[in-house]
Amino acid sequence: MAWRNVWRNQRRSLVTIAAIALALTVELLYSGLVVGYVQGMERDVVDLELGDVQIHAEGYRERPSLYTKIEAPEPLLAALDERGYPASARLLAGGLGASGKLSAGVQLLGLNVERDQKVSSIHARVAAGAWLDPGDPSGVVVGSRLGKTLELEPGDELIVLTQGADGSMANELYTVRGVLLSVAGGTDRAAVFMTEDAFRELMVFPEGAHRVIVRRPAKVPVDQAAEAVQEVTGPLAAELEVKTWKQLMPVVATMLESTQGMIFIIFFIIYIAVGLLLLNAMLMAVFERIREFGLLKALGVEPRRVMLVIFAESAIQTAIAILISAALATPSMWYLATRGIDVGGLAGTDMMGVAMRPVWYGVYNLETIKGPFISLFVIIGLAILYPAFKAARLNPVQAMRHR
Repeated sequence: MAWRNVWRNQRRSLVTIAAIALALTVELLYSGLVVGYVQGMERDVVDLELGDVQIHAEGYRERPSLYTKIEAPEPLLAALDERGYPASARLLAGGLGASGKLSAGVQLLGLNVERDQKVSSIHARVAAGAWLDPGDPSGVVVGSRLGKTLELEPGDELIVLTQGADGSMANELYTVRGVLLSVAGGTDRAAVFMTEDAFRELMVFPEGAHRVIVRRPAKVPVDQAAEAVQEVTGPLAAELEVKTWKQLMPVVATMLESTQGMIFIIFFIIYIAVGLLLLNAMLMAVFERIREFGLLKALGVEPRRVMLVIFAESAIQTAIAILISAALATPSMWYLATRGIDVGGLAGTDMMGVAMRPVWYGVYNLETIKGPFISLFVIIGLAILYPAFKAARLNPVQAMRHR
């Protein structure tokens, strides 16, 4: 009976099915794209810039200084390795970079090439040339915008002028080994990566480090990882500051955490429109069949069975819409997950300090797919309640006289 009633008014049923299918398809694709963008941003923040946890000397983040340093990073790194937390120290300083007649302020970053590759994937973000080589201490890698500002390409020379830790004027001529892809605003504009030995020689900085980047083991929550790192610091805990990436970039962390709520708000808005359409369609169907429902109740059909007929009609339309949506969304989801969307000119656009990747991928799994379905079932269930109750509560005598 429900199947027959669905196709009694084909045009209305087809419009309702099409609306549900379109809404579900849009929400499935949208959900995966938003989650993909957020996860990509978090991955870039953690993999390229901050790591999961960072260690600084007390007061360094508030007032960065060449002299505010972690005095003995080697034992700390060894202890973290033993606990299963890969870590690498970085050395930081400011200076002036020049090439030909062009100059710009630069941030010098010295690192252990082998160790740093265990905590950061920035070595894989070279757009032109190659990453640092411990056997080539005079080679440096520069940020993308700095490369454009100074018109640098692999093989060009870069002069660095700064002040050493002993107060002397420090300057050196380096060869550009590589230019990075867009990573983040600060890195793109000013970063000059060099080997640890080259940094120490230039800055007359024989020991110590300014930052230790730590990565957590898989499935260990970042807050738990921070507690473990705090334990490792031991007697140096009072002199060191341990922060998670969420504490270092709270705005980005808050945005990522609120994304799920934002997705459900969009679901709600779109599905409310679909729910109103379904509500209107089912009310019209009930009004058109008042005499029929009255006859059914007069023959002894219970109100709950009348309600079940209405629910069955809605379920049939929803099931057909889901099948249509699956046929439309599946190839699209595969394409977005494997090929992505080439954002072209938006690549490198800075959003809260994180650059947008050139290709935007979607993420489609149980977590991203179940949200649109749950929201759809809830809205449709609520939309169908009133027509179903109205049909079930009809007075048989009055309904059979209805014209």
